[in-house]
Amino acid sequence: MRINVVLLMLLLTGCASQNQQVEPPKTAKAPVKQPVLIKKPVIQALPMPTGRYYAQQVTGDYARYPELAKFIDSIHQKYGISPEYLKGLFSQAKRKNWTLDYLRKSDAEAGLTPGGTSPLPVKPSKGSWTRYRSKFLGERHINGGVAFARKYHNTLQKATQTYGVPSEYIIGILGVETSYGGFVGNHRIIDALTTLAFDYPRRADYFRGELENFLVMTARERMDPAKPVGSFAGAMGLGQFMPSSFLNWAVDFNGDGKRDLWNPEDAIGSVANYFAQHGWQPGKPVVTRAKIKTNQPLNIEFGLKARYLLPELNRAGIYPAEPCACNDPLNLLLLRHETHDEYRLGHPNFYVITRYNQSTHYAMAIHELAQTIKRAI
Repeated sequence: MRINVVLLMLLLTGCASQNQQVEPPKTAKAPVKQPVLIKKPVIQALPMPTGRYYAQQVTGDYARYPELAKFIDSIHQKYGISPEYLKGLFSQAKRKNWTLDYLRKSDAEAGLTPGGTSPLPVKPSKGSWTRYRSKFLGERHINGGVAFARKYHNTLQKATQTYGVPSEYIIGILGVETSYGGFVGNHRIIDALTTLAFDYPRRADYFRGELENFLVMTARERMDPAKPVGSFAGAMGLGQFMPSSFLNWAVDFNGDGKRDLWNPEDAIGSVANYFAQHGWQPGKPVVTRAKIKTNQPLNIEFGLKARYLLPELNRAGIYPAEPCACNDPLNLLLLRHETHDEYRLGHPNFYVITRYNQSTHYAMAIHELAQTIKRAI
């Protein structure tokens, strides 16, 4: 028995030795190479664009434009629109040489150069306000505004109630911009924006942005991008919105499921929304007549860039010529007639109008046309 126990122990010990794990000699490990993560661009999903366009290469006026090729690739990466669709669409685009000639001449007269900035503002010339005013305060604009106000009375009242913008200022915008829809422009938007995006260096970046917004707009609104027409600069509809303004402020005011700035009801609501979003103050004044009580030359800046509190204006010899709730910062406006100069105080609501077009004359024409139509009604 004793021998058997010893044998058994020897056998078990041998089995244990055979089953024991032996660690291999340690060697240096190669570093594990981490995979390179390529960040894919975020695609902003759009509905399938409207229109049957397809091409392997851009042909026509914009063939072999490297910047257009980059633009097409960018739109594809950002929105997933087929490059072949875009190449087919831009094969239809026409270069507007008349527009380029007009802008080059206009820039030269204004002292602008490609890539340059606007020159410093100068004092308006004698009679400049009289000449500008006559374009928009004649019988055609006044009578047309009265007729438009009566035809779309309910829609205008709804816009005023919704956005707090008086109907006469909505009418004023539509009158000055397109004579209440009488002339919305006859340039295809795709032609206008493509021309300015790729053949007008001074503002190419801006117009490429608007061209991109136009493609987004037409996809969302189910428009064929080769169909809409407007101004030579790409402004659209009764209110002449650029595509970026359309995306930000256009509204479906008649409830038909689409935003259509060529429709008067949607145009009315969109202009009112534009004003409201830019800070229109319901019930507040727009312009107040001013009088000068000093024999010294006015050492103060006119126009839209400088705003003053009323005590500052008083110290310069400038006072309201009528009762005025003038607690907000004010612009001092100079309007030059042939025989005399006229001064006005522009309130924050006046400044809101200039967000539509940054011109004292433009905003004053809107104001005076609005007030004239209001009195006529």
